[in-house]
Amino acid sequence: MCLAVPGKIIKIENQIDDIFRFAKVSFNGIVKDVNLAMVPEANIGDYVLVHVGSAISIVDEEEAKTTMDILMQMGELDELENGEE
Repeated sequence: MCLAVPGKIIKIENQIDDIFRFAKVSFNGIVKDVNLAMVPEANIGDYVLVHVGSAISIVDEEEAKTTMDILMQMGELDELENGEE
């Protein structure tokens, strides 16, 4: 199953312009590179839903944490923890 997983933007780097940016996003301590092109308004500290390496929306912190807790309980984050996407 393909899921969108919430993570927190901890650093924005490789910015080509205002739209084409990449960020370091933390998923409960697991950090991945994420494309921010679909959420150009995203900033450091924001929580985003990430699907296949791209942030697809910004979510509030409470929603992100609740979703992450549920995914962890369901065992849906094994691929993320094993370095897969």
